Amino acid sequence: MALPTQKRSKSRQKRRQYQYRLKKIYLSICPKCKKPKRSHQACPFCGTYMDKEVIKPKSVKDRNKNKKEKKETKTQKEKGVGKKEKMVNRKDTKHK
Repeated sequence: MALPTQKRSKSRQKRRQYQYRLKKIYLSICPKCKKPKRSHQACPFCGTYMDKEVIKPKSVKDRNKNKKEKKETKTQKEKGVGKKEKMVNRKDTKHK
């Protein structure tokens, strides 16, 4: 395995690691709904890009509903719901 011939100085290490930093997100204002959005992307609130409706925006109710469904599935996985049903099905499929 290859080894470095010289020690990498602290300034060189920092210069190399600098590119892995968190970068600033630049926002622009949507011309239709006047809310902040990322540049060169469709507005998540109204779904428009370059004055054309590109995507159908999700309503606040849909977002909250999806969050609740995700939480319910996580709690079911943590509790182990459904494992017993799988075991019963395995026993039924065995041939005698």
